[in-house]
Amino acid sequence: MQQRLWIERTFEHGIPAAHLPEIIERLRGTPARIEDRLRGIPAELLTDAARGGWSIQTHVGHLIDLEPLWFQRYEELVNNVKTLTAADMSNKRTNEAEHDKRRLQDVLTEFRFSRMRFVAALENLADGDLEKTSHHPRLNTAMRLSDLAFFAAEHDDHHLATITHILRSLDSA
Repeated sequence: MQQRLWIERTFEHGIPAAHLPEIIERLRGTPARIEDRLRGIPAELLTDAARGGWSIQTHVGHLIDLEPLWFQRYEELVNNVKTLTAADMSNKRTNEAEHDKRRLQDVLTEFRFSRMRFVAALENLADGDLEKTSHHPRLNTAMRLSDLAFFAAEHDDHHLATITHILRSLDSA
């Protein structure tokens, strides 16, 4: 089964604010899903990037690297900033971070901590913030906080699916 590239994804926007509690639960659950998925996998397999792409551990590190963007966009939406900060599509931060040189447990702990900060912010939204919009520069559309949360959850699942694909390719090798 071929996975689409993230950059090729399109997204429906206008996710109803009433869906936000379920989306927050997806976001809250990502660290546990990753920890469960990687439990028992030898470190040398987690950090193997021999296939030419990122290693499994670098994919997890990438999720850490994106947490400041999600939080920044959250603050921009709450503060009525006209256009959201653009993502660095070159992934410079991830490519320079050397996540594979760290202990997996440290990477997982940092992701959990960073994600819970974002989740807490979403859970403490004022009702008046739910309908605020800002322009998403790459998607060229208005985005609300429910859309941002959905976008982040989809990004998580994209990388979890990629990790699963890598693990399957290792099993068949």
